[in-house]
Amino acid sequence: MQESPQGLARNPRLAEFALALGGFGIGTSEFVIMGLMNRVASDLAVSVPQVGYAISSYALGVVVGAPLISALAARVPKRALLIALMLVFAIGNIASAMAPGFWSFVGLRFVAGLPHGAYFGVAALVAAGAVPVDQRARAISRVMLGLTTAILIGAPLGTWAGNLFGWQIAFSGVGVIALLTALLIRTWVPVQPFDALASPLRELSALAKSRVLVTIAIACIGCGGMFSIFSYVMPTLTQQAGMSEALGPLVLVIFGVGSIIGNLVGGRMADKNLMRAIPKILVWCALIQGLYYFAANNVWTGLLCVGLVGTCMALAPSLQTRLMDVAGDAQTMAASLNHAAFNGANALGAWLAGLAISAGLNWSSTGLVGTGLALCGLAIFAWGRWLEKRTDSVAVGL
Repeated sequence: MQESPQGLARNPRLAEFALALGGFGIGTSEFVIMGLMNRVASDLAVSVPQVGYAISSYALGVVVGAPLISALAARVPKRALLIALMLVFAIGNIASAMAPGFWSFVGLRFVAGLPHGAYFGVAALVAAGAVPVDQRARAISRVMLGLTTAILIGAPLGTWAGNLFGWQIAFSGVGVIALLTALLIRTWVPVQPFDALASPLRELSALAKSRVLVTIAIACIGCGGMFSIFSYVMPTLTQQAGMSEALGPLVLVIFGVGSIIGNLVGGRMADKNLMRAIPKILVWCALIQGLYYFAANNVWTGLLCVGLVGTCMALAPSLQTRLMDVAGDAQTMAASLNHAAFNGANALGAWLAGLAISAGLNWSSTGLVGTGLALCGLAIFAWGRWLEKRTDSVAVGL
């Protein structure tokens, strides 16, 4: 067992790899369906837009599962909970591959989405607890590499295999990855001290903490711009910039590389000075997403900007670390809600971008939507800091 009596991993990198592998499986499962929509629609005798119900069902599972599992599993040891979440995720994906019809497939995608938010939240807590305190954000960013690597490698590979051998193989493969993850977590992730005072009510108390809610709002709104651009990146580059559809996989790879770089840099920035890192990254997001509006008129400048937009993933480890600092006793709930908020950002960004395009603006107007959302996130951060200082000054006065 790779652990120390204090719960620190004897080999943190192996523990982080095990946790990141689970994130790789989750990210692949979430994004691969976007490249398999035609095959799924054909095999299950529905239209391509109807397959979007399965995507929405998965996202709904994330939003429902994150707070529900965090509350109900408050007293479950974290390593055991991670193993259980991976087993449920494996069942959901393998069953998805065996779905006899479309609506059963939609329902099983909901089941597969349930462990998503809770897994990433608990994995972040375990990774942070397995290293010295001044290395927490970097440990979280390394675990999040699983998700960003899924965008770079997992989803394109799953799309290729699914289109060649049938979409079922993609979800079956994710199920196998989840089972392997459960085994590696059992082998390499340390048992951390059990909190005997944990309870569902205490976890739910996170929802009453203003600093937690402000941080979640930043994630839900400030990160929406990245998703507004990513959701429409293919029609933007093909119809506005004139890119060949054959370069589609390259777009995903470039975005994935940017995500990995942003994730690692964001972790280092957060460890150095967390409360300065968050506004700096939001300003960067606003600038880059605004630049995309102009860059997407040309294929190569558009592709370069797609990679820069991917670096906006730097917000993820910063916000996750901030939630750990302000959640108090409700650590699991707060950490899990961060990933539910990111799914909310996905929905919000895509919806607002769709409204802009439907209103007659050009495809790259998604970049302007992104800038607006990043600036809203920055305003929420500033308001939260003002609220904190005001609350602290009142407390001192008392």
